[in-house]
Amino acid sequence: MKTENTDFIIGRHPAVMALKADQEINKVFIQAGLKADAIAEIIKLAKEKRLVISTVPKTKLDQLTDHQNHQGVALAVAAYHYAEIDDLFANAQQKGEDPFFLILDELEDPHNLGSIIRTADAAGVHGIIIPRRRAVGLTSVVAKTSTGALEHVPVARVTNLVQTAKELKDRGVWLFGTDMKGKDYRQWDAHGAVALVIGNEGKGISSLLKKNCDEMLTIPMIGHVQSLNASVAAGLLIYQGFNSRHPLGK
Repeated sequence: MKTENTDFIIGRHPAVMALKADQEINKVFIQAGLKADAIAEIIKLAKEKRLVISTVPKTKLDQLTDHQNHQGVALAVAAYHYAEIDDLFANAQQKGEDPFFLILDELEDPHNLGSIIRTADAAGVHGIIIPRRRAVGLTSVVAKTSTGALEHVPVARVTNLVQTAKELKDRGVWLFGTDMKGKDYRQWDAHGAVALVIGNEGKGISSLLKKNCDEMLTIPMIGHVQSLNASVAAGLLIYQGFNSRHPLGK
């Protein structure tokens, strides 16, 4: 596992999920004056892990979390852990399923990344691959937006997405990208080992990565706006993958 810089997990539900998981936590910050029942579970879990609990004024929490909506709770974490590609395959193998991965090509908005992680967890995605440069990493905003899903979906951070795509193909994974001229996504059969490639919010998938995709998918649109938010588009595609892998009545 690889680690990144110190950060904070903020919000009550993300804090509970992190305390229940194996996330390495240094300290728990609780806003002074909060009702006991609102944070009872957080305090109980923190005490069970013998963590330092610091009661601080709201102004201190605002400063620590860069004035985000912390709901009176912040966990100081040593680092966010990034998985290796092998960990993603191991996750699928552990569940006795063919791999279902996401490759996110230079996604920049932490809210989009957090939302995609949340959908990925709900749909049984085995892991997410993001690039090391020119893309958002695992930040406190991502963790909060994922509402705890970050603790359950391994995220690998790689130096070169194109090289990683070739490695996946060598290991029997079929890559499906998104493009205006692709096949209707409702026809996508995601059986077998697959990776879904989601492009940057503005530029889409880079040309080199697109060349390594086995097939392109498109989301038909009949309205006036001919584009979707990256996390919304990803959600539709992820659940088409889920639908084909887990059809009704089976």
